[in-house]
Amino acid sequence: MTEIYAILGVLLLLLGIIDFVWTTLWPDGGAGPVTKRVSLLFWFGIRWIGKDRPLIISMAGPLILIATLLSWILLFWTGWTLLFAADPFSIIDTNDNNPLSWPERWYVTGFLLFTLGVGDYIMKEGFWQIIAIFTTASGLVFITLGVTYILSVLEAVSQKRAFAESVRGIGDNVSEIVSNSWNARDFHDIDLLLNSFSAQLSTLTSKHNAYPILHYYHASNRDAELSVSVAILDEALTVFKYGMQEGHGPNNLLLQETRSTIESYIGTLRTGYISPAEFSPSPPDLDRMRELGLPAVSTAAFLDSLDDLSERRRELLGSLRDNGRQWPE
Repeated sequence: MTEIYAILGVLLLLLGIIDFVWTTLWPDGGAGPVTKRVSLLFWFGIRWIGKDRPLIISMAGPLILIATLLSWILLFWTGWTLLFAADPFSIIDTNDNNPLSWPERWYVTGFLLFTLGVGDYIMKEGFWQIIAIFTTASGLVFITLGVTYILSVLEAVSQKRAFAESVRGIGDNVSEIVSNSWNARDFHDIDLLLNSFSAQLSTLTSKHNAYPILHYYHASNRDAELSVSVAILDEALTVFKYGMQEGHGPNNLLLQETRSTIESYIGTLRTGYISPAEFSPSPPDLDRMRELGLPAVSTAAFLDSLDDLSERRRELLGSLRDNGRQWPE
C-alpha cells in the first residue's frame, strides 16, 4: 500500500465529516471550519464585485450555499479516491484486470459515493469491500442530511422576508410606525404586533445561530430585507420607551421582551463577523412626531437616553452597511 495516499485520504475524510456534522447537526456550533472560510471568501468576493448593489449582493446566499455543498462533495470524493488509491488493486476492472488510472478511480469512487454502483468494476475481496460499503453509506448520509440542510435554510430565508414585510407593513420608517400606533390616547394598538414580532424574531435568531449562512442571504427589495426592518423596529421601540411621555407607551412587558429579542438577534451578528459602525446613526426626529400630535419628551432628554444605546445602534448600523444598505430615515 502507498501509505501517503491512505493518510491524505483519511485526513480529508475526517475534515469533511467534522465540517459536515458541525454545520448540519450542531445547532449551537454555527458553521464548521471549512464552511466558515468558504463562506467568508465568497462573501468578500461578492461584496467587492457588487459595490453595494442590492441585486448582486442578494445572490451571495445561494452562491455560498452551492459553494458549501461543493466543498463537502470535494472533500468526500477526494478523500475516498485517495484511500482507494493506497492499493493499486483495491478496485478491479472486470474487462482486463489491470490497475485503474486516476480518472477511472475518480469515476468509480463518484459512482459509489452517490450510491449508484458500477457494474464494470468490483472491489478487491476483504477490506476494500468493506470500504466500498462505507463509501456508499457516507454518500447516502450526505445526500439525506444535505437536502434537509438546504430545506431548513430556505425555510428560514422565507421567514426572514415574511418578518421584514410584516414590520414594513405598519410603517416605512420610525415616524410612521410610531404615529400609526397612536390611538389618540396611547400606543397600545401595537401590543399584539409586538407579541408576534418577538416570537418571530426569536425563532429567526435561533435559526441564525444554527445556520450562520443566513447572514449572507439578503433581499434585493428593501422592504423584504431583515436588517432594515429590525433597525426600524428597534428605533421605534426606543422612541416608545425613551421618546414618549410616561403612561402613553405600549405594554411595558411586551416592549421589554421585544427589545430583549432584538438584543439576542444583534448577538448573532457577531458570529457572522459583522462589525459595528464607527459612529452611531442619526437619532429619530421627535420634532416631526410632535407635529403629528404625539406626546414626545424634550429632544435633549431623549438624546441623553440614546447615549446608553450607542453600541446597540452602531451594531445595527453595521449590519446594514454589511449588505450595502443605508440607515432608515
